[in-house]
Amino acid sequence: MGRSPFTLAAAVTAALPGAEVTGARPLTADGDGRFDSAVASLADGRELAIRVAEDDEAGRELAAEALALRALTAGARAMLPFEAPAYIGEARLGDAPALVTELLPGFQIEAAHVPAGRGAAESMGAAIAAVHALPTSVVRGAGLLARTAQESRDEIARLVDTAAATGRVPARLTVRWREAVADDDLWRFESTVVLGGLQATSFVFRDDPEAGPQVTGLLGWHSLSVGDPAVDLSWLSTAPDAADDVTAAYGRAIDRVPDPALEVRGRLLAELEFARWLVHGDSLRRQDIVDDAAALLEALADGLRHDDLTVISARADGVDSAMDALDRVPATAAAGAGAAGATAMETDAYNPDELWHDESDDDGRRDTGSIGGGADADSTHDLSDAAAEAAEAARRADVGGLETEDLSGLRDRFPGSRSGDGSGDASDGSSAADSHDSPEDEAQRAARAALQRWRSSDSE
Repeated sequence: MGRSPFTLAAAVTAALPGAEVTGARPLTADGDGRFDSAVASLADGRELAIRVAEDDEAGRELAAEALALRALTAGARAMLPFEAPAYIGEARLGDAPALVTELLPGFQIEAAHVPAGRGAAESMGAAIAAVHALPTSVVRGAGLLARTAQESRDEIARLVDTAAATGRVPARLTVRWREAVADDDLWRFESTVVLGGLQATSFVFRDDPEAGPQVTGLLGWHSLSVGDPAVDLSWLSTAPDAADDVTAAYGRAIDRVPDPALEVRGRLLAELEFARWLVHGDSLRRQDIVDDAAALLEALADGLRHDDLTVISARADGVDSAMDALDRVPATAAAGAGAAGATAMETDAYNPDELWHDESDDDGRRDTGSIGGGADADSTHDLSDAAAEAAEAARRADVGGLETEDLSGLRDRFPGSRSGDGSGDASDGSSAADSHDSPEDEAQRAARAALQRWRSSDSE
């Protein structure tokens, strides 16, 4: 944390003139390293959360969060069986933007630790259903992103094509994903209000002596939009114990025609997280990111066998889940899952401008199938800068606000499988991880969640 809590508390008086701050303390539960965060106590008894962006991307996320929270009118909030943070105001600390909201009291549970049964799991499913039941006018009226089922499908198709164009996606995965995109049965859904960036730690709980942990608040509204409801259920791949109960509770609470392909699309979206990470690394020309994502995709492809992403096969007995596929990853890869200091799978929304780039700037990194050469090739570069920028801006606007997750913590996780040195002793990697990590290590749990990302229970 670069700034002290008392320094951050200064943003409160700027965002809420007349506020009397009586104390300040660090806020660590709602940050991912891209924000300075603190809690300010006021003389009237309220507690406010302050977040200050550390970079431009974090600043855009704060701006999106502020817009979304303002879009939640009193009427919309009354429809929710839990609290969303109340928007207090925005300010600046130096050149950095700051967002001030009311603090939601309670505790959080990491996905891998959410228990099955009544209590947390069922309350989470009902909470997701409540978000999806909000009228889409809440989002559309605020000018936030809204996608139809076809637009969501088209975006996935573009992502698959862009990832395949890097030449680093196994052919088996490319065929698998394109077949899923072509399967009309997967895309017959009604778009709903979605949070987009939902994770297990987005839920805030209070313990009920009789009913168990109950959701009393939801954090992380910066990706509020209208789109595929499956995006808010894909995190269940990291909650193996609770996934079935969350899904069942969601189905009971949602007041709309059942979507038989919901879980299948959630699984597809989970797989595509690594494709998004690959595209991100390729667009930034970060070979380390590209190599990490490519290694994970190879491991996924190696384990998928005859598994198909279709509604029919998802209901059949014995269908391998994506997590089962990663369970069959060579031991060298699995051994690195608990490496000390890993910070994988932290949610991080990226600017589409950073994810999509002009293929004419690839510097020969891949064969783009160009025709002709000499004068014909030179003429391509004679386009005016303004025309090229306009075309690129239109393409980026078309693909919309894609999200990915920072998988940099997976680096060096495949020391033997891609280096060509033939070293792949699982015991070496395991002993190194065991000697440095403790059961309470947050980074270890995050790294483990990166592999658990692919767990998806077989459909009944």
